[in-house]
Amino acid sequence: MVESERVDATLPSRTPIIFLPRFDTSLVPRNSIAGRALVAVVAIMTFLASLTAGGVVLVSQAASEWQSDVSREVTIQLIPAAGRDTDALVDKAASVARNFPGIAEVRVYSKDESAQLLEPWLGAGLKLEELPVPRLIVVKIASGAAPDIPQLRSMLAEQVPGATLDDHRGWIDRMRAMAGTAVAAGIGILALMIAATILSVTFATRGAMATNRTVIEVLHFVGAKNGFIASNFQRHFLLLGLQGGAIGGGGAILLFAFAALMTRWFAGTAGGAQTQALFGSFSIGWSGYLIVVLQVVLIAVVTAYTSRVTVNRTLEMID
Repeated sequence: MVESERVDATLPSRTPIIFLPRFDTSLVPRNSIAGRALVAVVAIMTFLASLTAGGVVLVSQAASEWQSDVSREVTIQLIPAAGRDTDALVDKAASVARNFPGIAEVRVYSKDESAQLLEPWLGAGLKLEELPVPRLIVVKIASGAAPDIPQLRSMLAEQVPGATLDDHRGWIDRMRAMAGTAVAAGIGILALMIAATILSVTFATRGAMATNRTVIEVLHFVGAKNGFIASNFQRHFLLLGLQGGAIGGGGAILLFAFAALMTRWFAGTAGGAQTQALFGSFSIGWSGYLIVVLQVVLIAVVTAYTSRVTVNRTLEMID
């Protein structure tokens, strides 16, 4: 009996043991329909934003090249008139330009060459002998030089009757205005894309919270801080934003790379020459690709931050 009583004393008290079920699911559903839809929305928004940014880069590069080419040249125009020796006046104007400081090259267009410049607008086969076709002199400015264009214009007006000098300032101003408008439009479209992404993430976050509302309320009432709950949502939506952004941005990068390859492929054709004249090599360059990558990161950060703000505001309403 003593040994039996000693054995019984060593036994633990008979208290009921309750086995609770374990929940291994995450706080935020990972492969939900809403999550996949959000990835698709972010991918589309990133793709469109990347196309917009690439288009702005192409326009800016082309406008810069055009401005650089146009700003290094000025044109002297001489309109034939009765009683004037046009050829002598053209030679005189060319001589004045050649002797002016800062001028690298002077090219005189003959009457036939001047008439050929009108063929794209007037067509071929027209007899322009009786028309006062202007004679053109293209003056190239030396690299790094800054000649006094007003003084050259004044000298031509004094020494060559009927000669006018065009420094293409109006064209350059219009090009700058066009490039500025393209950049402003691109920034506006990018802002709209980000706004649409914020709205999509807000609705997706509220949907995810509604799905696990009971778990969130229990965690909240047992003392879980808002930052703990919000960090789970932030991490989840950051991954979704990176996934969608990588898909959209990668698609845009592939499209621009393919366009640049096709431009080089058709470089010797007439269509390729026209495309290269308008958009250069049709390559956004490393700077353009870097902008696309930065947009992917930006959209992912916006997605995560929007989710965190939405969760915090919802939890404050529970309080």
